[in-house]
Amino acid sequence: MPELNLTSAPAHLRHGSNIGQPLTRRDGVLKVTGRATYAADNHPPGMLFAVVAVSSVARGRVASLDVAAAKRHPGVVDVMTPDHRPQLAIDPEIKTNPFVFRMEALQSNEVRYANQPIAVVIAETLEAATEGAALLAPRYETLPPLVGLDAGESFVPPVVGVGNPAEHHHGDIEAGLASAAKLIDATYETPPQYHNAMEPHAIVVQWDGDRLSVDMPTQGLMLSLARIAELFGIAHDKIHIRSPFLGGGFGSKGLMGGPPVLGIMAAKLVGKPVKLVLRREQMYGPVGHRAPTRQRLRIGADGEGRLTALDHHARTVSSTFDDFYEPAADASHTLYAAPAIRTSHDAVRVNTGTPLFMRAPGEATGSIALESAIDEMAWACGMDPLAFRLKNYAEVEPITGKPFSSKALRACYEQGAARFGWAKRSLRPRQMRDDAGLLVGWGMGTATFPALMFQAEARAVIRRDGSGVMEIGAHDMGQGAWTALAQIAADGLGLDVDRVEFKAGTSDLPDAGIAGGSAHTATAGAAIHSAGAAVIARLADLATNDERSPLFGAGNAGVIARDGKLIRRDDESRGESYPEILARAGVAEVEARGTGAPNPAAMEEYAMHAHGAVFAEVKVDPDLGQVRVTRMVGAFAAGVSSIRAWGRASCSAA
Repeated sequence: MPELNLTSAPAHLRHGSNIGQPLTRRDGVLKVTGRATYAADNHPPGMLFAVVAVSSVARGRVASLDVAAAKRHPGVVDVMTPDHRPQLAIDPEIKTNPFVFRMEALQSNEVRYANQPIAVVIAETLEAATEGAALLAPRYETLPPLVGLDAGESFVPPVVGVGNPAEHHHGDIEAGLASAAKLIDATYETPPQYHNAMEPHAIVVQWDGDRLSVDMPTQGLMLSLARIAELFGIAHDKIHIRSPFLGGGFGSKGLMGGPPVLGIMAAKLVGKPVKLVLRREQMYGPVGHRAPTRQRLRIGADGEGRLTALDHHARTVSSTFDDFYEPAADASHTLYAAPAIRTSHDAVRVNTGTPLFMRAPGEATGSIALESAIDEMAWACGMDPLAFRLKNYAEVEPITGKPFSSKALRACYEQGAARFGWAKRSLRPRQMRDDAGLLVGWGMGTATFPALMFQAEARAVIRRDGSGVMEIGAHDMGQGAWTALAQIAADGLGLDVDRVEFKAGTSDLPDAGIAGGSAHTATAGAAIHSAGAAVIARLADLATNDERSPLFGAGNAGVIARDGKLIRRDDESRGESYPEILARAGVAEVEARGTGAPNPAAMEEYAMHAHGAVFAEVKVDPDLGQVRVTRMVGAFAAGVSSIRAWGRASCSAA
């Protein structure tokens, strides 16, 4: 992994903290100069190239492949097929835990969706492998594919999302709708959306006997390591995964899929290092996507514009061979208060790759329908959409009754509206035009997302020279995790950030959990903070128990770690530097580990959500129908100190 250092010092130190300082990103210079090493940038000696051949039909079986033609092509070394492949230790169709999904590893000739891998060609050059794959000329025995939200008989899935019940309800929905002065019944559809990050799925594999070295982008180093270990029957400590940089992930690189497994199989088949990279068009199918939905919302409101009932039903799809159901209706659990709320789901099976986690699964699709329906209800009640939301936002989580940050949500509405200038909005349609004659429309919506946290571990070291080390197998998909986590590490160690060596991105480091659910900074950051506190406590033990130290006997009063020194909490004139403490103790370094995990008591008492409000200006050319988003302001309860607002034109970045 490259050495990562800051290239400039903070302009100033706010509140005595490294966190939030205006620092150059630790990976920024490497990326803009092309020196950041992504998975596919690795080229071990003797490396071969593997290219996946994929199905051009959605359902049936591969009747034949012209393997001989592919092998005759100059440079082709081998062709991996269901009849010619390494044996896996377990059937990849077996689900060993809830985060294992069935994958295509050339176990049969069955075709379950278009773009499914059906063979792998391995060659001395990428061009030879690509041309060899084209020469396979597959023939199929086809069956009519199942397509769309009405492909077959619907059913109620056992769970949606990650173990959530398919239905929630409280109160009497039908009574609430019957008593309503205003009623809407609206249906919305969202299309499938496919992962296609800037960096496609890629893997570089090298076997050394029963040891395995892997370069691949992953949002879950330990999850990937565990899946590789069980599929190939090797011990965890014989696998080393490097994933310092990810060119985007947002769910698709969280769980091990079929293509990287095929790369490992190919390297085992030929006994040489192998690189396999999916082509851009091959990303549609085997690496997960967001499923389509059809959502019906029935909403009632009384004569004063207060909700009487909210019924949100979502239909979605899963593949014919595995289960993942977009929890779209669950978006209605947490935003609006009504005496009766019901959310429910049903699904159909189609010939597609299995839908999986994609940026805000459920919230993204569900919010589109919910917020559109809330706008319709506001208009039906003759109310401004913001005023309607201010009257109906939930002060406790509607389904569970647990309290959450409702005051923060109200502040989001009010501060976002003020920054945007919402009070100037006309309630009559087609009344606003700009100087060029374009129609101007203003709209707004509410944002919500669960405040998740997983489990992680970190290791901290303080060295005799006064520097520190923080180790954690964390991931950075491009948003700046390495920089943010290094700042948390520096604060935990009581050092300036440029005195901390931050190590992340490899599977031999402590488990940082998965980078998903917008929980990575909280999860890894908590472990880092805990490790920092633990190593400072060990250093403090050395000093406070040493009669030669000015900190001797300070155990009851306690000490503070600041600027590479320990200082008595009750007398800041008495302190000692880290090098002085370690030198006198005769040790080169002290180390400790820390963990991060959610607080069960807090989760039992509170509903954990982040909130926000987004305001948008859209201009439409009345002659051409061209639509442009010209201004957007968002206010979000970020959880640090106050509402953070960002936007364009009317709101500066913050």
